[in-house]
Amino acid sequence: MKAGCGTIVSNWGATPVEQSLSFPCDSYLPAAEHAYFRAVDVRAPAAVLFRWLCQLRAAPYSYDWIDNFGHRSPRRLIPGLEQLAQGQRVMTIFKLVEFELDRHLTLKLTEPRAMAIFGEVAGSYVILPHTERSCRLVVKLLVCYPRWGLWSGMRWILPWGDLLMMRKQLLTLKRLAERPIC
Repeated sequence: MKAGCGTIVSNWGATPVEQSLSFPCDSYLPAAEHAYFRAVDVRAPAAVLFRWLCQLRAAPYSYDWIDNFGHRSPRRLIPGLEQLAQGQRVMTIFKLVEFELDRHLTLKLTEPRAMAIFGEVAGSYVILPHTERSCRLVVKLLVCYPRWGLWSGMRWILPWGDLLMMRKQLLTLKRLAERPIC
């Protein structure tokens, strides 16, 4: 498996040690062609950041005009979204396949039309605590691209699109988790 294109597109923010870790998504797409990493420091407890990750069940928290049909992702925690169960929809096109409270969410692309475009995709959002009040959010995304047809060029488009969208998503989640609790 390649770690992307050897540029910022394959790794935005993750350290070499973080890239070498085992992630839960590894078992859901063991024959992945590429791995992409995104990471950010968050000045908030792991439990607070995890609650914001659970909000991905309601919205993508990136560029809402692109991937949320123009609706703004909620800026307040929606009660009940932290009640997780395998098989729940996340960001519309993913299913929650595994989770650990205050530690990670692991998703797999299961929506057939999205799979026809993007291929097979699995990813883990992993929280690595530093102190009681700070942590790292590290995402590993695994991809097997479509091999033929209209979307076979996705291997060149998806990494850049993901970098753009996930960077915005992680920075938004970071900002929301770091806000004082009202």
